[in-house]
Amino acid sequence: MTPYETTNHFIEAAFKVLDLNPRYETLLITPSRELKVEVIIEKDDGSIGNFIGYRVQHDDSRGPFKGGLRFHHEVELEEVRSLASLMTWKTAVVGVPFGGAKGGIACDPRELSQRELERLTRAFVDKIAEFIGPKTDIPAPDVNTNAAVMAWIFDQYSRRYGFSPAVVTGKPVELHGSLGRGAATGRGCMYAVREVLKHDGKSLEGQTYAIQGFGNVGSWFGKLVHELGGKVVAVSDYKGGIFNGDGLDIPAVEKHTAETGSVVEFSKAEPISNADLLTMPCDVLVPAALGHVLTADNAKDVKAKYVLEAANGPTTAEANDVLDSKGIVSIPDIYANAGGVSVSYMEWVQNTQNMAWTEDEVNEKLEDIMVKAHVGVREAQKEYGCSMRTAAFVRAIRRVKDATDMRGIG
Repeated sequence: MTPYETTNHFIEAAFKVLDLNPRYETLLITPSRELKVEVIIEKDDGSIGNFIGYRVQHDDSRGPFKGGLRFHHEVELEEVRSLASLMTWKTAVVGVPFGGAKGGIACDPRELSQRELERLTRAFVDKIAEFIGPKTDIPAPDVNTNAAVMAWIFDQYSRRYGFSPAVVTGKPVELHGSLGRGAATGRGCMYAVREVLKHDGKSLEGQTYAIQGFGNVGSWFGKLVHELGGKVVAVSDYKGGIFNGDGLDIPAVEKHTAETGSVVEFSKAEPISNADLLTMPCDVLVPAALGHVLTADNAKDVKAKYVLEAANGPTTAEANDVLDSKGIVSIPDIYANAGGVSVSYMEWVQNTQNMAWTEDEVNEKLEDIMVKAHVGVREAQKEYGCSMRTAAFVRAIRRVKDATDMRGIG
């Protein structure tokens, strides 16, 4: 299955549990708008760079479209459709008043200079500016994008429409970003697994964790669980991975990564591959990189007790069936990594009201959102006797359906 087919497979499983009228399948699955644009820039050497950009706006029944923008050479329409749909259900499952969207530009940012990335970002904004806005569609960081990229979006949009910090979230704090936004997705993942473990009579402390992807989300998650007594035994990035059965010194790994650009060759660990990390013995496996890394081929070898989906769509439909059959608890992405969009909502609120919260206030609000969402997912799971993934989709679909019904069709 493609990523989009996988997402729809999980949605349809929830439809069956809810016994919804088939008319809602079209209403709730079909994207509202899909944009595909040619983005042409002049490169530093004077040559012309031609890139394809996408923005898929899935649903706005509960609020403005909301979702990240990624720079990656494998970005294509099917993937962006899937991610936009997941954003609809993610915002709904945690109850923030947004819809779902996603965007991306097919490029390899490692092959572009900082000036070229800025030109590319600004040119993309010019192509889609009439379709985004503080009350329409609010982008955010995603794979290979960061606060600097969000600052360029904010500035380019403001040149056309006037000062508009609320057009994008994940901005630098100095440019009306929110304290706590950088750590938000990783912190939300920590709250999510903490609540799941607590439900099972366990705690973060003493559990072993293997994290595939040591970027913003994976590194923050690793740092937080390390501080709380968890044992991170393995981490990896696009170059490879490292393992230490006694637990990695995460601050030292972070320092090594900052100095070398990768976790590989960290002195106090053994080298492992990304594939090995996914099937190594641990309590909590954390795919925090790209989608569809857990497949029918490797899911049968997963030895973790829990899979915390810090990445978007890391598990194929076939792999999900295998994990379920083995009794492995999947903490689904639409709940697990919703910390980012939750704090994006807080940033948007601060921007629209010209105010600022402290980092403690932001973190307290985030914790409250993640705890309440877990309670709601568990209630749905108990009501319908289904997996945690299906329960999360059930909770989200009911909210989007109700909003759609109340607003009317057409």
